[in-house]
Amino acid sequence: MKLRHVQAKSQAAITLCCSLVALLSTSTLTFAAEQSKVSKPGSANPKSINQIIKPPIAYAYIDLATNSSDLPGGNLIEAASKGGKSGGLFGALGGLARGAVGSSDRGNTFGNTKAMGFASGRFMDVSVNSVKNSGLAEATQTLPSGMNLGESLKLVAPIPDKPVASTPVDDSPVEPSYEKPKGKISLYWGCGENIRAGQPRTIDVANASIDEYAKFFVARGKTTKGARSQPGSPAWPNKDDDRKVPETASLVGQHSFVGNGIPDSFKLNLAAAQDLMPAIELSQTKNEGSVRLEWKSIDQARGYFISVLGGQASGAQSNGTKSSGDKTSSAEGAELVIWTSSELADFGFGLTDYQPNADVDKWVHEKVILPPSVTKCEVPKGIFGERGGGILRMIAYGAETVFVHPPRPTDPKVTWEQEWQAKVRLKSTTTSILGGMGDAETRKKDKEEKKKKPTDLLKGLFGG
Repeated sequence: MKLRHVQAKSQAAITLCCSLVALLSTSTLTFAAEQSKVSKPGSANPKSINQIIKPPIAYAYIDLATNSSDLPGGNLIEAASKGGKSGGLFGALGGLARGAVGSSDRGNTFGNTKAMGFASGRFMDVSVNSVKNSGLAEATQTLPSGMNLGESLKLVAPIPDKPVASTPVDDSPVEPSYEKPKGKISLYWGCGENIRAGQPRTIDVANASIDEYAKFFVARGKTTKGARSQPGSPAWPNKDDDRKVPETASLVGQHSFVGNGIPDSFKLNLAAAQDLMPAIELSQTKNEGSVRLEWKSIDQARGYFISVLGGQASGAQSNGTKSSGDKTSSAEGAELVIWTSSELADFGFGLTDYQPNADVDKWVHEKVILPPSVTKCEVPKGIFGERGGGILRMIAYGAETVFVHPPRPTDPKVTWEQEWQAKVRLKSTTTSILGGMGDAETRKKDKEEKKKKPTDLLKGLFGG
């Protein structure tokens, strides 16, 4: 009974948060991303020689993510959401059935490295392309033995969609119908037992002007291009090979890419610094209203960022006060509440994904991202009340490493003719309910039970 109560609580919190996030769809979000200043070659010395650089023939992208979650049914939620994107209701049901098979080594889907993080496991998305073969359909990636996935992976590009024949449409104007959003959004930030002075920032979504939206929704984030599954870019996992990455997998060693238009020299060696990161080991302790977060340090981490997305059933502030900048709050509608570990106001929407090394280091310096030496943070009391819920997300940023062959000539008079380039990105994330999921021993016993589950029916209908 206790576990079912915890599961119901977590599902209710997830449903509440997802509903509240819908409020943001009507907002105009302005993402403030400062551009790094790069000096032009030769600007310091007008007589310097600008080296000629020829771009690579082939590119490969390897995205690595380690996700952990203590949400009951997290794999089912993730599988259903992915199935729904690709196949509507029946796709969602099929994904739900596949996600129910926890011990299966199948069911991997491209894009898991960018998923919301409900599912736990180790994930790798890989793609390669060649400027000499824009229609590249297949390629092979040879692997070190430590990957435990065989000697190689088959990379497959999706088949281009067939053009849809145009059909006559009715050009008569249609009056749009919509309901004006209600409720408000409040933002808190900073680790500590108590709410900082001047917080929260609050906006009424029903009454705010476009200028107020633009000033309110400011967030950092510079996720760069990574692996993609599209025509001309063979990728893994794919429809031919949907194996999961083993928990014991290691990428350390030599990898090579082979295919029509890919240079024979495309071989790179990955070290421990480019390997899959360990899972975040997060503990939560309730402390008279606040929640103390502590975690084990990760050697590969360049920094950490934490956010909590929750809400209140009514428009009142969770701490019983109004923001000084609050504009005639709605009497009706829910309140979306956001807290982040940043020392500066930031929604964090753009920070829970891969980020370039220079930006991570910059935001660590600005105290937006927690430095790698920090292993604790406290969510202040009074933010998420008894009627509210909160989904906690945490990310540990790994390094983004770029390999180029051949190396750049030291003589600027020699043209740098690049044959290939590879980018490897790392991150580790975890998802939980703020305050934890309760008695771990109860959850352990539940896993050991052999009771028939409703999802067993789905497995029979849609296969494992």
